[in-house]
Amino acid sequence: MVPRFVLISICQEGTVSNCDDARYLDHDLPVAERVEDLVSRMTLEEKLAQMIYDAPAIERLGVPAYNWWNECLHGVARAGVATVFPQAIGLAATWDPELVYRVAVVTSDEARAKHHDAVRRGNRGQYFGLTFWSPNINIFRDPRWGRGQETYGEDPFLTSRMAVAFIRGLQGDDPRYLKVVATPKHYAAYSGPDLERHHFDAQVSERDLWQTYLPAFEAAIVEAGAYSIMGAYNRLNGHPCCAHPRLLGEILRGRWGFEGYVVSDCGAIGDIYVHHKYVESAAEAAAVAVKRGCDLNCGRTFVALREAVERGLIDEATIDRAVKRLFTARFRLGMFDPPELVPYAQIPISVNDSPEHRALALQAARESLVLLKNADGFLPLDKATLKCVAVIGPNADDPRVLEGNYQGTPSRAVTPLDGIREKVGPDVEVLYARGCNVLDLPDSYSRADFEAAVEAAKKADVAIFVGGLSQLIEGEEGQREGLPEGMVSKADRDDLALPGIQEELLKALHATGTPVVLVLMSGSAVAVNWADEHLPAILEAWYPGEEGGAAIADVLFGDYNPAGRLPVTFYRTVDDLPPFESYDMEGRTYRYFRGVPLYPFGYGLSYTTFAYRNLKLSAGSIAPGESLTLDLEVRNTGARAGDEVVQVYLSDLVASVPVPIRQLVGLARVHLAPGESKNLTFTITPRHMSLIDDEGQWVVEPGTFQVAVGGGQPTPEAVREGRALVATFEVS
Repeated sequence: MVPRFVLISICQEGTVSNCDDARYLDHDLPVAERVEDLVSRMTLEEKLAQMIYDAPAIERLGVPAYNWWNECLHGVARAGVATVFPQAIGLAATWDPELVYRVAVVTSDEARAKHHDAVRRGNRGQYFGLTFWSPNINIFRDPRWGRGQETYGEDPFLTSRMAVAFIRGLQGDDPRYLKVVATPKHYAAYSGPDLERHHFDAQVSERDLWQTYLPAFEAAIVEAGAYSIMGAYNRLNGHPCCAHPRLLGEILRGRWGFEGYVVSDCGAIGDIYVHHKYVESAAEAAAVAVKRGCDLNCGRTFVALREAVERGLIDEATIDRAVKRLFTARFRLGMFDPPELVPYAQIPISVNDSPEHRALALQAARESLVLLKNADGFLPLDKATLKCVAVIGPNADDPRVLEGNYQGTPSRAVTPLDGIREKVGPDVEVLYARGCNVLDLPDSYSRADFEAAVEAAKKADVAIFVGGLSQLIEGEEGQREGLPEGMVSKADRDDLALPGIQEELLKALHATGTPVVLVLMSGSAVAVNWADEHLPAILEAWYPGEEGGAAIADVLFGDYNPAGRLPVTFYRTVDDLPPFESYDMEGRTYRYFRGVPLYPFGYGLSYTTFAYRNLKLSAGSIAPGESLTLDLEVRNTGARAGDEVVQVYLSDLVASVPVPIRQLVGLARVHLAPGESKNLTFTITPRHMSLIDDEGQWVVEPGTFQVAVGGGQPTPEAVREGRALVATFEVS
C-alpha cells in the first residue's frame, strides 16, 4: 500500500506532472475515475509491464511494484508460518458452508496481516500480495486426477455452496474495499489428465457443459461476486480456455456480467502457440488472449504484446481495457489509499497462527472426517480397557502428509501418532512402526519396518494403521511440494486401489488376530475393497491439516462424533470408470454412475442414529417456473450428541432428454443432542428442476419429480428404516 506521505512527496517532488489534477490520488473520487486518470498517464510500455504477474513499480507515478501471484487453497500458502486447514477436499467433506466461510475469514485475516507486515518490511514479493488464486472449483469427475484433492468434489451443487462461502469469506463484506481478491479456477472444463494439460482438448457436450462444468463458476461470479477468474491450460472444444471467445466473452462477461479481471494459468498463454498450435507466434498468442478477455499473464508471453501492437495484431485501446481492470482491483483493495481508511489494513500480524485459528483448524479437521465402516460398533475405542496400542503405517507420523498441496507452513503439526499418544496418556503403551512406505519404491527401504510392524500388532490390543496416499501418488504435473527433496509427484493415478505394499502389510497385521483399524489419508477415493471386507473400522481423514492427528484421535476414542460425508464416489475398481480422457459425464459420479460403488457420494457413519419424519411439500403440483418448499423433521434417536448432514436429492422421472439419475439440491449440517429434533425447510427452485434441452437452453418440462431427504442418497432400506423420506410432485 502507498503510504500517504509517499503520495504527498510525489506531488512535492514534482514526480507527477499536473499534481493538482492527479485525480487518481484523490480517495474521495469514484474508483472508475481514479483508474481512468492513472492509466491515462501511463506510457504503452508501462501499461504492458503491468499485465504480467510480477508487475514493476512506476516510480514517477507512485505506483509500487506488485506481484499478483498468491495462493490460499486451505490457508495462506507459501508465505511462511500460517494456519493450515484441511485440504479442500476435506473441507468439502464437512458439508458445512458456514464452517468453510469461517475458514476463509481466518485465511483472509492472516493474508491481510501478512501483506501489511511484508510491505512495512519492504517486501513486495511473490506470495505476499492480496490477489489469491483460490478456490479450485473444477468438478472432480474422475478419481484418477491428481489435482482433485484441491476441489470440493464431484457435485456441482455442493461445489457451488462451498465456493460461494469461501469467496465471500475471502473478499469480505465492506461496501468500498475488497479484503482480498478471490480467483476461482480453472475456468472451465479442467480435471485431467494433468500430464496432458498443456495440449489437451476437452470435448464437452453442451448439456454436460451447463449441467456439470459451469454451475460452480456461475455461482462464484454471479452469487459470490468473485472479482477475478483464472483460465485453464487446456482447450475446450477447440479453443484455448485462456483465449476462448465463448467462455470469456459470451458467457463470462455477457451472460454473467463479470466486471473483474481474468488471469491465465501459469504458462497457459505460451501453450496457445507452443503446444495447442492455435496460432504461430508469441505475439499472436498474447494478442488473441487479451482481445478475447485475458488481462493478466502468469508467465512471460505478454512480453510479446509490444510486437503485437507494432504488427497491428492488437490496439492500445484493448490494452487499456485490460490495464484498467487490473488497477480497478488494486484500488478496490485500498492500495492507493491511506491505511487508516482501509478497515482490513488494521488487522495485526498477531492474528497469524493464533490459538483461535488453530482451534478452528481442529474443528475443521474433526468435521471433515468420514467414518466409512464401523462393524458392530467397534469404534470408539475405550482407552480405559486398553493396555497397548500399535500405531503403524507410512502416514502415521509424517507431518508433510497432513498438508496436501498449495499449503502453508504450520508452526506445529500434530500427526496421528502424536494425537493418539496425547489421547491415551501415560497409562497406555503406544508402539510405533512405520511398517512400509506409501509405495514400494525401487532402491528404497519400503519394507524396513515390515516385521517390526507385525510384531507391534501382536503385542497390542488394537492396531491403528494410518496409510493411503500422499503427494507422491497424486498431485499436479511436475509437483515437488509436500515431498522429500528430489522427488516429483506421479500426478494422476492409473489405479484406485490402496498401494500394494500397504495392502500386503494390512493383511499381515490382520493375520495376527489383533483387530486393525484403517485410517486413510488421501485426496481422492481409494478402493479399499479387501479392508472393507475384513477390517472392523475404516476412517477417511483426507489431508487434514495441522491439527489432523488430534482430530483423528478425538474420533477414534470417542471425544468427537464423526459426521463428515463423502464429496466423491468411492468406486470398487478403475474398471467401473469410462476412459480418463473422456469428458462425457455418462457413467461418472453419483449423478450418472449406474453401478454399485464401494461407498456412495454423501455417505458417512455416526456414533448415533437419526430418523426423519413429517415430510410436507408446499404443493402436490406446481406450474413451470414456480418454486416448491419442503418441510421435515430430523431427530437424534441415539444415545450420543452428534451432527447430521441432511441431504435433499431431486430426480426428474420423465425427462425428454438425458438427465442425472438424481442430483443434490439442498443440504444442512445440524447438531442434535440425544432425543432432540429440528424442523428444517428447503426450497427447490426452477433452476433445480431445469434440464438442458437439445438447443442448449435451461428448460423446466412438465412431468413427475421425486424428492428424497435423508442422511445420504436414498435407498429402499433407508426409507423402510425411517432414515430417509421420499415424495413426488408434478410440474404441469
